[in-house]
Amino acid sequence: RYSFRHYDRVRVCVFVFVFVLRVRRLLTAGVTTGVVRAGLVWSCWLVTVTVGFCALGIIIRFPVRVRVGAGLGSRVRLGSGAASAASPAPPLPARHIRGPRSRDMSWRSHGTSNDTMVEALERNGIVKTKQVADAMRAVDRGLFVREKGMEYADTPTPIGHNATISAPHMHAYCLEFLKDHLKPGARVLDVGSGTGYLTACFAHMVCNNTSEGVAVGIEHIPELTARAITDVQRSSPSCANWMNEGRLVLITGDGREGYASKGPYDAIHVGAAAPTTPEALIQQLAPGGRMMIPVGTFDQSLDCYDKGQDGKVTLRHAMGVRYVPLTSKQEQISGYR
Repeated sequence: RYSFRHYDRVRVCVFVFVFVLRVRRLLTAGVTTGVVRAGLVWSCWLVTVTVGFCALGIIIRFPVRVRVGAGLGSRVRLGSGAASAASPAPPLPARHIRGPRSRDMSWRSHGTSNDTMVEALERNGIVKTKQVADAMRAVDRGLFVREKGMEYADTPTPIGHNATISAPHMHAYCLEFLKDHLKPGARVLDVGSGTGYLTACFAHMVCNNTSEGVAVGIEHIPELTARAITDVQRSSPSCANWMNEGRLVLITGDGREGYASKGPYDAIHVGAAAPTTPEALIQQLAPGGRMMIPVGTFDQSLDCYDKGQDGKVTLRHAMGVRYVPLTSKQEQISGYR
């Protein structure tokens, strides 16, 4: 179903505005009676002002909503090997997204505890599998949210240093998209790990009942990494044990370059929007692996990159999103200026 792009909305509003002005001229051209002419002029001006205010509201506030289906969107074959990683991503749909359609119940999966939050995500059809539900139940989100009273609200909240923890529904979407690549024994990289919450969820999916799984979270703000290590360790005895074994790792670094020493990865998640897809991350994706990354600046799309066993990379657009930008440490601290 077609959704108005931002520039389409502007174009339609300008067209309606000019059309009303021309109608006013045509209506008043042959009218000589003062009262009738004044009435037509004021009526047309009233319509014009109304259209103007509607245009302003549409441009600034109108929420364009895109239905998030069970599958992924269009598929584009990029090529293979290092050459495909260097290829520019295809143009993204120019969409200003505030969220999925209301009937998908995103932004509405609030809870009063971690269990009730996960139950709401299941009830609203966002968490679909036991694998994802168990991982989210195993990690109490309340330990990672800084704002009191917002621990289990279905909304992103600030965590300091111009960073946020994503809304629970976005974490759930990404876990569902990646679940088939988060089997026990797999390797996963979480870029822009922030609080470490989602990295801990990944660890419960890949490190449980095996001695092989590895979950790596990389964050370029040292203070966030230090806090994340503390919170993840106290989130569960299993996480503390995996950290002692070196299988759950939270490090400080530039996530745009990945973390090659623990790769290649069966799954890569990026928690901030990159202007273009970083080449290093595609190179560190294992054959058969999948990466979920929001791409774009003002108009953003959550993109899915699948690497085949032959090294060929396929891009799919999963949904429209709105993430904070993936930047350097200096740009983030200065507020993206």
